[in-house]
Amino acid sequence: MGSSKRLAELYDRYAAEKNLARLMKEAPLQSLTSRELELDRLPVTIYPRPRGCQAWVRIGPHAVRVSARVVRSTPRAAGIEFVVEERTVRCWVWGSAVDVEAADEDA
Repeated sequence: MGSSKRLAELYDRYAAEKNLARLMKEAPLQSLTSRELELDRLPVTIYPRPRGCQAWVRIGPHAVRVSARVVRSTPRAAGIEFVVEERTVRCWVWGSAVDVEAADEDA
């Protein structure tokens, strides 16, 4: 008797969500600083229809890949939001930390 691939993926997602929630309780979510963003110099685009993505975020010393939405961006960075335990969390990450195509493949 074989195992269900869909169930395995679901259990993996539950485990990742539980791990993310645990990390968020242990350490702060890191976001780029105003100096790094250069918002006084670079234009910001705000997306009326945010697009799904996979993004690397830092929680304390840990790098974690999350399913998120790009809600704004500069030429170098992306403002993302994602949900942790029914709470929407926002941060800025470098543009290279965001993969929109990966979210399209997961859909």
